[in-house]
Amino acid sequence: MKKSHFILALIFCQLMQAQDKNSIPTLKTLEGFLSVDFLSIDMPTNDEDHMGFTGIHYNLKLNNFYTGLGMYGAVRGKRGGFFTLGVNAGYKSYLSKKLFIDTGIHFGGGGGAGAPDGGGAFILPHLNLGLQFQKFSLTGGYSYINFFDAGNIISHQLNFGLQVPITIASADIDDAEKEFSIKNLKKSEWNRKPRRMSFMMHLNNLSVEKSATNQRGETLLGKTIRLAGFEINSYTNDHWFYFAKFDGAYDGIRAGYMNIILGAGYHFSFNQKRTNILTKFGMGAGGGGGVDSQGGVLIYPDISIEQHIASNIYLSVNKGLLMSPNSYFKTSTFGVGLKYYTNINGVLENYTTSDAKFKGFEVIVKQDAYFNAKRMLLPTENLHQISVQLNYFLNKNLYLAGQTSFANFGNAGAYAEGIVGLGLQSNYFMNDKVNVFVQGLIGGAGGGDISTGEGLIMKPSAGFNYKLNTNLALRGAAGYVKARGGELSSPFINLGVRYQLSFLNSK
Repeated sequence: MKKSHFILALIFCQLMQAQDKNSIPTLKTLEGFLSVDFLSIDMPTNDEDHMGFTGIHYNLKLNNFYTGLGMYGAVRGKRGGFFTLGVNAGYKSYLSKKLFIDTGIHFGGGGGAGAPDGGGAFILPHLNLGLQFQKFSLTGGYSYINFFDAGNIISHQLNFGLQVPITIASADIDDAEKEFSIKNLKKSEWNRKPRRMSFMMHLNNLSVEKSATNQRGETLLGKTIRLAGFEINSYTNDHWFYFAKFDGAYDGIRAGYMNIILGAGYHFSFNQKRTNILTKFGMGAGGGGGVDSQGGVLIYPDISIEQHIASNIYLSVNKGLLMSPNSYFKTSTFGVGLKYYTNINGVLENYTTSDAKFKGFEVIVKQDAYFNAKRMLLPTENLHQISVQLNYFLNKNLYLAGQTSFANFGNAGAYAEGIVGLGLQSNYFMNDKVNVFVQGLIGGAGGGDISTGEGLIMKPSAGFNYKLNTNLALRGAAGYVKARGGELSSPFINLGVRYQLSFLNSK
């Protein structure tokens, strides 16, 4: 009798272990690649140099097809501050093990720096030949650009690019907020080295030290440009990291200035890792809002100190420079931010906690329509823009949101937004197909003659998601956008698609 009890107990334990193991979410991989490309655009006026246009994209691979998102910025010529946002679609066909043909199209919106961009909508198809190496590929070939909504920028040119494969590990969104013991995770396919990352929302002040005039002949010397934005850091080891930062002006000058900076840095910790010192150097593109950054290239040396305040959250203070390479435009920077550190999609060897949790994340691509968007000089008319929003879920219902948008129809090609905020969504209903949400966003916006004053806007909205499958949903919303100090005060609607997944988050 005792022997049979022992056997039953042993079988029960084995069943429980198998059930616990099977309950751990399946690790899924998204195959994709990061690409950087450059093209030199022939501008419509004879006395203007070509505009150097560089882009950064991330594409998901769907067999030989791919699709994704990309941004472009001017880095040469006289259109510093010319930025665009768009979606990519393409096809790769391998002629041999190393040689391939890459054909595709980019559709987007944007403009700026007084360029003849019309409403901002443009297409950029390409036909390239690529050479595959072990860890990257090089491409080059023909491309064509056309700002077709009343714009005058039409050009045929060569383009050159670099592609680096990047694989993203994830789980289904249904696994978000589920918690698992690290002991059991280490027995699963999630037993891998995590990626250390940080996310920061910050405010930066640019004190102009050198820039005799803006593009209208007015002096900027001594002015302070106030920026709001966010920064993402990804670590290669305990010390070295690379970063991307995105900022837009909300006060100090006429609305419309923004910059995008990419770079690398070194991280040093002391005081039992409660205090960090980071040195960074980056390069990127910036301009707009009347700031004459010449071609648009900016360099960014910076040092910051961070102090732990709660859980994985640090207070950051930074000091540095942001300037054109020849110092024609030069500012000293001072900023503060809140930074959140996390380890994603893996388990630390020497873990200090007993469990880890999956966190929800979503990417939304949509088209906005502002009704009767007020202009500073031109007649009032509707404004349309392409928009990308990223949401990080703090729990099942509450999320942090970051959004950027660029005009593509409505005679305001230079208009752009960079806004952040909070959102709250309901649980699903109607056969688990529909949920509703409300959100409030705030940040910088300007350009395209839209009346946003010095750039600060507020944008509350409410809407719904209709689930198509585990990852995809249709998304619609309506809301109101209001500029502080400007006449923009418009209702809006939008419609788009949402892609959801979750990441393993361990401390």
